[in-house]
Parts: sequence; C-alpha cells; structure tokens
Amino acid sequence: MIRGMVKFSGYSLISSFTPFHSVIVKNHRRLSLNKCFKNSNNSRSISTYTQKDTLHIKEEMVAERYLPPWFSVAPMMDWTDHHYRTLARLISKHAWLYTEMLAAETIVYQKDNLDRFLAFSPEQHPIVLQIGGNNLENIAKATELANPYGYDEINFNCGCPSPKVAGHGCFGVSLMLDPKFVGEAMSVIAANTDVPVSVKCRIGVDNRDSYNELCDFIYKVSSLSPTRHFIIHSRKALLNGISPAENRSIPPLKYEYYYALLRDFPDLTFTLNGGITTVDEVNTARREGAHSVMLGRAAYHNPWYTLGHVDTEIYGAPSNGLTRRQVLEQYQVYGDAILGRYGNNKPTVRDLMKPLLHFFHTEPGNGPFKRKADTAFQHCTTVKSFLDETLVAIPDYVLDSTVKEPPSGRENLFADVHNLLPPPYDAREPVVLYA
Repeated sequence: MIRGMVKFSGYSLISSFTPFHSVIVKNHRRLSLNKCFKNSNNSRSISTYTQKDTLHIKEEMVAERYLPPWFSVAPMMDWTDHHYRTLARLISKHAWLYTEMLAAETIVYQKDNLDRFLAFSPEQHPIVLQIGGNNLENIAKATELANPYGYDEINFNCGCPSPKVAGHGCFGVSLMLDPKFVGEAMSVIAANTDVPVSVKCRIGVDNRDSYNELCDFIYKVSSLSPTRHFIIHSRKALLNGISPAENRSIPPLKYEYYYALLRDFPDLTFTLNGGITTVDEVNTARREGAHSVMLGRAAYHNPWYTLGHVDTEIYGAPSNGLTRRQVLEQYQVYGDAILGRYGNNKPTVRDLMKPLLHFFHTEPGNGPFKRKADTAFQHCTTVKSFLDETLVAIPDYVLDSTVKEPPSGRENLFADVHNLLPPPYDAREPVVLYA
C-alpha cells in the first residue's frame, strides 16, 4: 500500500533517517559548562558572577540553535513517548517536544538501562526532558545521568495531580505547597546540567488558590534558583475526590492569572497551558501577550490538523507540502528499525502504532481503519505489514492530500481577560536570593 520512499528539500527527517541502532543516543555536541569553568575551585559552588554568566550561556546556547518555544507539546504520561515524538517531528519541524515525565528514581535505578528511557533520535530536537521527584540526591543524580543525552531543557514537574504522583508519590503538584524545596530542587538540577531549566505547575492547589499564593510560589522559586521559565496550567488542582481527567476539566480556567504573571514578573518567561485546542487559539493567546503556548491532548488526538499548521501559522515557515502517505512512509522506516530493539519484543507493533490511531481523526475511513487495526494487532509482526493491512480503509484522496486550512478557534476564549486581572502582587517575602 505504501509506495516508494520520498525525499523532501529541507525536510528529510526519516528519508535520511538512519536505523535506530546507529543513531547517536548520547549527544556530546555541547562543551560541558563545568569544563568552561574548570579553573574554579568547585564547579558547583562558583562565584556569583560565574553563576549568572552560566545561566545566560545555557540560554544562549539553546536559543542560537532553534526557534523560540512559541508552541510546545505538553508532557503526557504514556503518550509523549519516543514513538509519538517521532511522528510529531515528521509533521512539525519547529514545535518544541516534551518527554513523558520520568521519575528521578527511575532514572537512578535504571542507570544501566538508560537508553530505553532517555535515548532519542537527533531529529527530535528541540526536546525537553521532564523529571519528577522529591529527593534532592536522586534529582541531582538523575539530572547528571540525563545530561549526556543532550536534551535542550530540563523541566521539573510541579503540576501533575495524579494520586500516584501528588498523593502517594508526594511530588507533582503537591510540591507547589513547598516552594523552598522546589527552589532547592531547581538549583540542584541547574548545577548538574548544561541546559536551561524550567518548572511546570498549576495556578494553585485545593484552597491554596489565590493569585498572591501563586505569586509567592513563582517569586520564591525564581529567587532561590536560576529558574526563569514557568509553564502555567491555568487551572488549580484538587487533590482529593476527583480523577486526573476531571482535574483537567472541573477546576475553572483562570487565564487572567497567567496574564497577571506577565505583568508582575517581567523578568521571567511564562508558557500558557490548559484549555487551548487549536493553532488559531494559540495565535490568539499570543496576540494577547502570551510569551508561548503549550498544547496537550489536542496535539495527541488530532496530530495532523494541530501539528500540521504549527510551522506555517505560528513560525511563518513555508509549507513542507507533506501528505499523510509520505509521513507514514517515513514513520514505517523508523518503526521497523526500532521494532523489538529493547528485548522482550519491546517496542511492539502495538506500541509503535499507538500514535497513529488518531492520525485520521474525523476523516472518512477512520472508523474502519481502527477496526482493521484491532485485528492487525493480533498477528502483524512488522510496521509495514500492519500499514499494508489497515490503510486500505483510508481513501487515497485522504492519504495524498496536504494539510487543509487550520480549524478556527473560539473567538471569546480570552475575551476581556485584561480587565479581569487580579490586583498587582506586592507581598514579596524576603528570601535569600539566588546569586
């Protein structure tokens, strides 16, 4: 069903894609910043001047290589794995991609098997590793172990409301209640990586949801650490009585909190997350002043029409002219190269095809394609055989058309947001500032 491989001018992610076993899994393209300051008596306790210089150097090193993170795909457990990110990068060249959250303990305890958790193909840049945890020693070790893989930023999870994470795990969004620890964790992460660091959080937790309390968290973390980038999910989290899915819909969105942060912390960078579902809405948020925007489930459940417009509509790049068939041709090369790479038949055909189950969202043939997929999972042993068996359900005109006009967004999503801003933050408690 899939016909000859195609190369594209300026966009040959998989047409020039090497088999996964020969992909560089530990990227040493950067000069270690510790080496830059090797004359210091202690590279982890360098002078005030050097610490500030280090932060600027890290940011400039990344900024020189990629366009700004005006659009990013949120870290999502069990979803934004290597396979999804490969598909996403085939569709969008400039979207910033995030890994699933990896617990620091997992990285530390799997130190002899790190490629399975941390390796990624070079084409996935720009890419951010998200880690979670509540033990400073493990957070430090995990960051140090991840550093050779060459991620472009390290993000710390302070926003996940899952009971396994925020409840039993005592990290995720529950850490918003302890900004001092988060500041210490961010300092530890920054000391063990060569790239910028960031925090992803909610606007509050349970009844700790006032704007001033959110500002206290931002102020303390940014004062106690080199953190200059915060990703703000514009809902609070409720830790008792509702599920993670309900935590994405029941607490009301308060975009006015996000825009107030831009006013009250002009020296910091904020990414807006939560409730935004189209590229049109991303641009609306940015016209209202948002520094950048992160989408989650919309980018997973409708990757073609969401990611397919990122480069042109947000970054102003020319269309790459790709069709779904061409994307699938390239993804097949990747999939069959990595199939069974990690033993125990992992990843499986099912693992590799999971991101493609939403590839034909709302298109003719989508239902029959999914039914054929259910059958094909029972016996197909290669990605090629799976696609040969299932794509007969999709009309050729769907496979061979480029991405259509972007879907329009809700016009009133940010209506009157600037008139709803809370009073300016002025209750800054004295803290020992990060040098």
